[in-house]
Amino acid sequence: MNENKFKVRARLLEQLGEQLIKNESIALIELVKNAYDADASEVSVIMKEVDNPTNGQIIIEDNGCGMDMDIIKNVWLEAGTDFKSTISETPLYKRHPLGEKGIGRFAVHKLGNKIELVSKQENKKEIYFSINWDEIKKYKYIDEIPINLFEREPQIFKGNNTGTHIFITSLKNKWDRGSTRDLYRSVIAFNNPFNPSSNFRVNFNIDNANWIQDLLTPDKVKDYALYYVEAELEGDRIKKFRYEFRPYNTMEKLQKRVVDETDEHIAKVLEMVDGDNKSIDLNNHNIGHVNFSAYIFDRETKILRLGLSDIKGLKEYLNLNGGIRIYRDGIRVYDYGEPENDWLELDIRRVNVPAKRISNNLILGAIELNRNESKDLIEKTNREGFIENEAYITFKSAILYLLNVIENQRNIDKEKIRLFYGTKEKSQPVIASINELKSVVEEKIKDDVTRNEIIRYLDRIEKEYEDINEILLKSAGAGLNLSVVIHEMEKILGELKKVVEKEKVNERIVTLVRHLSDLVEGYTALIRSSGKKKEEIIKLIDQAIFNMEYRLNYHSIKLEKEYKNYKGDNKIPVVRNLLLNSIMNIIDNSIWWLDYSKKDTDKEKKLFINLIDKPEGYLSIIIADNGCGFTLPSEEIIKPYVFAKPDGMGIGLHIVSEVMKAHNGLLQFPDDSEIDDYNIPEKYKSGAITVLSLKRN
Repeated sequence: MNENKFKVRARLLEQLGEQLIKNESIALIELVKNAYDADASEVSVIMKEVDNPTNGQIIIEDNGCGMDMDIIKNVWLEAGTDFKSTISETPLYKRHPLGEKGIGRFAVHKLGNKIELVSKQENKKEIYFSINWDEIKKYKYIDEIPINLFEREPQIFKGNNTGTHIFITSLKNKWDRGSTRDLYRSVIAFNNPFNPSSNFRVNFNIDNANWIQDLLTPDKVKDYALYYVEAELEGDRIKKFRYEFRPYNTMEKLQKRVVDETDEHIAKVLEMVDGDNKSIDLNNHNIGHVNFSAYIFDRETKILRLGLSDIKGLKEYLNLNGGIRIYRDGIRVYDYGEPENDWLELDIRRVNVPAKRISNNLILGAIELNRNESKDLIEKTNREGFIENEAYITFKSAILYLLNVIENQRNIDKEKIRLFYGTKEKSQPVIASINELKSVVEEKIKDDVTRNEIIRYLDRIEKEYEDINEILLKSAGAGLNLSVVIHEMEKILGELKKVVEKEKVNERIVTLVRHLSDLVEGYTALIRSSGKKKEEIIKLIDQAIFNMEYRLNYHSIKLEKEYKNYKGDNKIPVVRNLLLNSIMNIIDNSIWWLDYSKKDTDKEKKLFINLIDKPEGYLSIIIADNGCGFTLPSEEIIKPYVFAKPDGMGIGLHIVSEVMKAHNGLLQFPDDSEIDDYNIPEKYKSGAITVLSLKRN
């Protein structure tokens, strides 16, 4: 008999919390999930003096079913337990458990060294459990750790109250305004804006309330939707339909618009059909009435600024909660509406028609079904959605038809918003021409062999052009003129389109496409990047400033070099010349706009450069000036050939954007609601702020 055994060190428990849980915000979310799984209707996250780890306190308290001694011993104290995975739904609210890996409880160890847990089930005594990591570090193996666990008469959950109370002190990290705001945004995302009387509510309280006082709350989310829809589907028709365009009060040039099923245009499209014009009839299956409601948003920062201050909060809320959920008799059917389940393929539809379609992060939608009427929609045994039978396909087709009607109405008002308050999108050169040519080829050329060969070459051209686009700066360094490249490609594409439209399908077409493909491939090979090497970012910034020093002095711009005070590791793998030129490009823009905005004043022109460790896993270069700020929305300024300068070319920030993509980094333009998170001095907050976030690994 082999008596050799695994031995587990005591410090493994702490490592589970430290390494399995990414950060403090995620740790607290895991504890909120535990409350949800415990059938709590309410959970509170309370933070006191968290900017002082010694005196700070974090409290998580719920009114769920609680735990008894057996669960504490055999579930809470057992890593990797499969306890939750054996539960298909909770007894009270019929919830599908969110935590199934048995590691969520170790989240507490990410937050603090001293943990006290009190839990109580109905008609039982309280269970008290505490752990002090400072003490545990004295022990070598897990089985040597003394467990402070006992029953007691109720002190926290008195009378018929049940639940779990977790008290965390001796905090491991200092919380600041930015990290607290990030946590708040994540925590409130659990609250459902559709149903204020939902059976699960998350409360967030902090003694330093001014840190979060201007942030978005769940009950306010729906107030910032520009569009609202209610509809009822029955049989093969949209039985009821109501669409509302609700412009913000600041949109004085626009008026509220309401359309229902009696509208002359809507009345013509109430019958539901598929792409082949065949009827979509819910009565062919036991599906019953389908009620649909949705709030639809506009994510363009320039538009959002007209209606709210916490733009980041709204966007993050939509990222976490966006999509269309399904409820049956008021109970959520998982996992429809979760970020990883694009069950209606909304994101794919939007990629195909980006300006017209609604993606998941633009909509908060709910579908209501009656359980008795919808028996042909059968839930899978693992509770992850419906079996994809014919009833499900019909149901899905009906929802997509309804969405198309909604999108057509939304686009009418979206164009008005863009006309008065936004900036119309401009097509990207070459790519737009390629896609247009593909459409013509598909429609006009009947010979399968010829059509497929042309499409194959066009796909290759598009891929090669994208490679060029990623390294535009290198192409300039190699002596290539981008405008010449584009001119050559557009000229050949134009000739191709004319030939195809006239249906003159001959060797001329294939010859032209081959020539264009070879042309692009040649450019790509010539300008391909040589790879990344670790560079000291501080020295690289120094070099960029040195290169621009004459111009900075000439224009009397005072430079604030806060990055010199950075003490962490600043070596990052980058393509030196690409990043160097990107920094110079941004500084060059600041010089121009500082001169423009300060020419009629005596105000000092200033430029601020800093390095910070944000977001997690990135080193960010912050470049800010005290000028007038960007004169176009951030979504627009990184597009090619979009510019605000009178003599601009419109490719500078596009090149920077492509350089950051090539580095797997981020190019960000913090808005008013995000500036404080980047520790930017007050005097620069009204200027242009650019953040280059470089991934450390």
